[in-house]
Amino acid sequence: MEPITHLMTGVCLARAGFNRKAAYATVAMTLAAEVPDLDVLWSIDGPIAAFQHHRGWTHTFLGIPFEAAILVGAVWLFHRWRTRRPASNKPPKVPIRWGLLYCFSVISLLSHLLLDWTNNYGLRPFFPFNPRWYAGSFVFIFEPVLFLILLIALIAPSLFSLIGSEVGARRPAFRGQGWAIAGLLGMGTLWIVRFVEHQKAIQLAQAADLNGAPVLRAAADPYPIDPFRWQTVVETPQFYQVSSADTFNNTLAPNDQAQIIYKPPTTLATLLAKRCWLGEIYLDWSQYPVVAETGTDPDGLTTVSFRDLRFFYDTPFFSGREKTPLSGAVYVNADRRVVRMEMNGRIQD
Repeated sequence: MEPITHLMTGVCLARAGFNRKAAYATVAMTLAAEVPDLDVLWSIDGPIAAFQHHRGWTHTFLGIPFEAAILVGAVWLFHRWRTRRPASNKPPKVPIRWGLLYCFSVISLLSHLLLDWTNNYGLRPFFPFNPRWYAGSFVFIFEPVLFLILLIALIAPSLFSLIGSEVGARRPAFRGQGWAIAGLLGMGTLWIVRFVEHQKAIQLAQAADLNGAPVLRAAADPYPIDPFRWQTVVETPQFYQVSSADTFNNTLAPNDQAQIIYKPPTTLATLLAKRCWLGEIYLDWSQYPVVAETGTDPDGLTTVSFRDLRFFYDTPFFSGREKTPLSGAVYVNADRRVVRMEMNGRIQD
């Protein structure tokens, strides 16, 4: 998920009752909900390094205890600095319990992994013991409905507090618990609806008429907002069929509206590209990769493109058919050497 949804989830978790058990719970859980995405710092080493380490060890069960320790240590340093200031003599509303704060941070870190699992990029929570990628693929990476549910849960208490102050109502020490719990329940309800519709979309894809071609596997990828609209990808031994499903009406788009993508042949250029740095990383992550030669320029430089069909569809946020997100390119010269690599149009130095 995108960062704001993660942060709002952390705040809702804290307000659901954890902030009544230990001081600094809100700040710790809010930060913990986004801490795993610090792996974006790998982009300093280039786009392929960023791709390699994105959702890496910071998104694993093994890394969570260390991340929680670092975060709580940072909060402890802030507390030490704050208590040494003369103007900071006001005692906290609840006791400082560092052990509980550590446990709460772990819970919030786990929420990050859970939210990231729901979309179709996936993560490897059991790495390095199990390198497999897991993806729920039933929530779009930015889901406006979920964003709105969490936003209402967070701002509603402030709005009602303003109304209460106008009529002289007493301001509670902690507010927003009911709204936060409602927001989290709303998130869970949305997930259940989308998960059920996702399974229906896969079943529709598996039952597609492929002129007798056997179905090896099928996938369904989410659109934002509409839980009944899905892109479907069906793999056969010779080709992929990319189509769309309407689970509200239990229909799959007609074959004349579907797109057939034949599996590209393996050439010397694609073989070299698959064995380079970008190729190995991409094929480790991609579930429906299409690796193909896209042309050779007058200087003898052959371009090999990498695309994942899970992102081969158009949404309000990207045009997957014209410019597929998370795509790569490898350039092979006439001497059979990889001379350049790109990820999302950015050149790796």
